[in-house]
Amino acid sequence: MSQSLFAAFVVFGAVMAFTPGPNNIMVLSSGLTYGFRRSLPHIAGIAIGVSLMVASVGLGLGAIFIAYPVLQTILKYVGIAYLIYLAVIIAMSGSVTPGQDNQRGPMTFWGAVLFQWVNVKGWVMAIGIITAYSAVASFPWNIAIQAALMFVMGALSSLTWTLFGSSLRSFVTSPTAVRVFNVLMAVLLLASLYPVFMDA
Repeated sequence: MSQSLFAAFVVFGAVMAFTPGPNNIMVLSSGLTYGFRRSLPHIAGIAIGVSLMVASVGLGLGAIFIAYPVLQTILKYVGIAYLIYLAVIIAMSGSVTPGQDNQRGPMTFWGAVLFQWVNVKGWVMAIGIITAYSAVASFPWNIAIQAALMFVMGALSSLTWTLFGSSLRSFVTSPTAVRVFNVLMAVLLLASLYPVFMDA
């Protein structure tokens, strides 16, 4: 294994995982709105969902999208529609006090796993990792290493962003302030779609 290639792969994975994107914006908002503990299933779903996506692309799913480009288009617009829906949900979320019943609640584990399949940034990351860094090891160990590292990166970035959101709970205390914060997060989530529309 080339140490320089592996180092470049780690840097690429960290940049893709930790920079703002749909997952990080959603867990930031979830940390503020619902707290760290209630957001843990969301965090676990992101980590496992991202690693499963990387493994699936590495094991041949990416070839299907190359062979049938219309699937990429369908997936892109389904992802856009779902992100718009999530932005609306986030914008409408208010503060939740302990013991308060909230029908929406944070995203579930399975919701977060399945969300990765319509997360445009996730697809860019998975395809970029598999195509650019497949030489980190021989097949199939390269896929295992890539999926494992993205599991770690996904978990660490989600934990970091959620902790940041939950740490804001002591500062953003009024329901109005929480609503304003969540509206801002919804706008940022919509802004993350800008590169997708520019690529259309």
